[in-house]
Amino acid sequence: MDQPWAFETQAREKGFATVAGTDEAGRGPLAGPVVAAAVILPPDFDPEGIRDSKKLTPAQRRRAYERIYASQAAVGLFIVDAPEIDRINILAASLLAMSLAVQNLSPEPDHVFVDGPHRFPGKVSQTPLVGGDARCISVAAASIVAKVSRDRLMERYHLDWPQYGFDSHKGYGTLQHRRAISRFGACPIHRRSFAGVCDPQQSLGL
Repeated sequence: MDQPWAFETQAREKGFATVAGTDEAGRGPLAGPVVAAAVILPPDFDPEGIRDSKKLTPAQRRRAYERIYASQAAVGLFIVDAPEIDRINILAASLLAMSLAVQNLSPEPDHVFVDGPHRFPGKVSQTPLVGGDARCISVAAASIVAKVSRDRLMERYHLDWPQYGFDSHKGYGTLQHRRAISRFGACPIHRRSFAGVCDPQQSLGL
């Protein structure tokens, strides 16, 4: 991003002293939770290497994640699991996760930049930013923390259900994963409201 601090600077010029970014990871997968992070970066944080987590390799994401935590950034996390996603739908679950991740921040932010077009539930001042993870350094940092945190959860779930290959695809609907669902059925972390889980034969074109 050309001006990584532009949004934070504008917010502070409007009188917001503590500015956060929030993003989620895991809207698309067939299994596992959606994980949201909210991050307040220190003003002297070096933005080098911090950008949309989808544009980083796993190794780059891990290094960025460690650097964010080492910087004494304030970080809030929240996880919404698969049964709750099935109950309220993935968009509502994503917004709920971001709202509660922000609530888990200390200190409380005065303003939050939210990745995407939607506001999350809550009274805190917020600005939705479409493509925010590629435009705003705080949102990019949140996207990295959310993605690495979720990937680690999926690697842990792989130990419980190795037949699905969660360590490689992280719950996304790869051919390998859909074939495993067709063969073994769904496990407790599968999203049973998603078409690739409730009708795996159809998702394979069978």
